[in-house]
Amino acid sequence: MSETQQPDAPAATPEAWGEPRTRELTWYDPLQIAAQVPRMSGIEFLGRMRDGVIPPPPIAAHFGLDIDVVEPGRVTFTCTPDESGYNPIGTVHGGVVCTLLDTVCGCAMQSVLPQGKGYTSVEIKVSYVKAVRGGGGPLTAEGTVVKAGSRVGFTEGVVRDAAGAVVATASSTLLLFDLPKA
Repeated sequence: MSETQQPDAPAATPEAWGEPRTRELTWYDPLQIAAQVPRMSGIEFLGRMRDGVIPPPPIAAHFGLDIDVVEPGRVTFTCTPDESGYNPIGTVHGGVVCTLLDTVCGCAMQSVLPQGKGYTSVEIKVSYVKAVRGGGGPLTAEGTVVKAGSRVGFTEGVVRDAAGAVVATASSTLLLFDLPKA
């Protein structure tokens, strides 16, 4: 037995791991989606996505993100993590929650941008305050604009579990820029 192998460790074979699982993802051409952004205001674009007129970006399929509310300076998304987002101890990986926060922080900023303006994240600070357990139901995230300047914007986000308890918060800095003409 090698020094790193534990005496009671199960055999590292697929049979010992249980039945394999799969997940199928469907998305649409992200460049066609992006080409529509310069043609309308941010809130109009997000509203059309929420209403199913414009398809969601591929990241939404990966994480099961759905837009619920689109208002100037405020958006909410829901996400029900499945086991493909669990870490080895059976909780939802922090990266899933961070992705949800980055999404609502960015889209909140997008909701106040005029036609021809875009954004990208410069930094995000996430504070995890409660573990998200597997099978815990939907998460709801809200993003709000703190300040939208001419070149930099600031947003905040909060994620709540199905019982309404805060599981994570974020503050984000975003770079604002002119989009290429369509």
